[in-house]
Order: sequence, then structure tokens, then C-alpha cells
Amino acid sequence: MILLYVMLSQSLVIVAGYSGMISLAQAGFYGIGAYTTAILSVKFGLPFVINLPIAIIISGLTAIIISSIALRTVDDYFIIITLGIQVVIFSLMNNLMDLTNGPLGIPGIPSIKIFGVEFDTKVSFLLLALLLAALIYIFLRYVTKSPFGLVLKGLSEDEIFTKSLGKNVYAAKIISFTIGAMLAAIPGVLYAHYVTYIDPSSFTVDESIFILSIVIIGGMHNLWGAALAAAFLVILPEALRFLGMPSNIAANMRQIIYGFILVIVMFRNSSGFVKNKIR
Repeated sequence: MILLYVMLSQSLVIVAGYSGMISLAQAGFYGIGAYTTAILSVKFGLPFVINLPIAIIISGLTAIIISSIALRTVDDYFIIITLGIQVVIFSLMNNLMDLTNGPLGIPGIPSIKIFGVEFDTKVSFLLLALLLAALIYIFLRYVTKSPFGLVLKGLSEDEIFTKSLGKNVYAAKIISFTIGAMLAAIPGVLYAHYVTYIDPSSFTVDESIFILSIVIIGGMHNLWGAALAAAFLVILPEALRFLGMPSNIAANMRQIIYGFILVIVMFRNSSGFVKNKIR
């Protein structure tokens, strides 16, 4: 699960960090990946090696359509539009009974098979997830260090100045948003095969906010920071189970302590960010 959130957070780094577009639709693209492979594998019997590229393509095409409309707005309006898109995607998952089985979800998703090799144990799945996470990191590292990555950095620092240099800001934003959506579909595919059952409750606005929190805590331009923050936020709720609190208050107290720790971490990160800006 840590590796899945590492992939999700890094897919958002290129959108929110490098391009300066705060998106609350990342869980929607995560869900598109999961539902695509679930439908294709359960209803049509297609293998993972076919489902994965199809999920990536569908997520990418959806992102192109969304971004071409949403990017006609800026700043807070863009955030609100992505929030609305997230709600729309969730509603489609929850109401298209014939396709997604609605709130009942899709059970019986088979384990991953690649050229006859079945990834049906936790260790084998971990190795596969590690490989894909490494490939995503290498790809994003290459993109962010390329001339296109410099354009994206310019967007997050000063969009008007970047545009004055003759750069196609609108196209760069669409490409960045599409890359983030396509990469978010990959952990969605893995998640569906790992848990063998999906329903809309795993791809809500809360999930998008959680992914964005990982990016903010890890550093908006920091791929490694996003990985460490993902590990921290996934492990922390489980670690709080060992506090030995009475069972009647344990659940609520864990949520309170978890939220309190998040507030402290956010304050520390924001103060460090301000100091760096002043320097």
C-alpha cells in the first residue's frame, strides 16, 4: 500500500508541484485505472498486460478532455473544477450499475499474470509494485530534468514570464495534467488486482485530499519527499493502534491524534517553505 501511494503522490507531483496546478481529481484517475482492469478482467477475461495500457490510455484521454476545459480557468477556479470532476467520476462509478455494478462493487478480480508468471503472493506483488514504482520515478526524473520540465518549473514560479519567453503554457499544462492522470491509473490497476474487490468508496474526494496531503508534506517539487511522506502517512495510522487505549475510545482518539500530528507536520513544512522563500 505504501508503494501504491508513492506512485499516486509522484503522479501528482508533476501536476501540483512542477506545473503549479492543484488538482483534487487524482483519486478519480486512480479509480479509472482500477475499474478499467476490473471490468476487462472480470467481464471479458483480458489479462493484465492488456488491461494496464488500456487503463492508462482511457485515463489519459479523460484527462485531455478535462484539462482542455478546466485550464481555461486559473488558480482557485481550477481547483474547484477538478473537485467537481472528482465528484462526477465518483458518481459515475456509483450509478452505472450495468457497467460498474454501482455501490455493490466488482468482486472476483483475478491475480496478476504476466506471460504465465502469477503474482498471487504478497512478496511477488510487492516486487512487481516496487518495479513499477521505480519505473515511474525514473520516468518522472527524466521528464523533470528535461527542457519540458524546466518549462513546468517556470509555470509554477511565474506563468506570465514563462509565456513571455514564447512557451506554449496551455499545451504544457495539458501534457502535464495528462501525464499525471496516466500515471495515477497504474496504481489503480495494481490496487484492483491486489484487493480483488473494488467499490466507489475507495476513490472519493477524501482520497484525493489524502494524496494531495502527501505531496504537500513531502515537498511540492520533491519526488523522494513524496515517497517518504507516503510511507509516513500510511504507516502512522497503523502505528497508533499500538498505543494501548481503551477499545471504546481507541478509534476516535486515533483519528484525533492522527489529525493533530498532520497539523504539526504541515506547520513545520510551511514555516520551512517561508524561510526558503525569504532567503
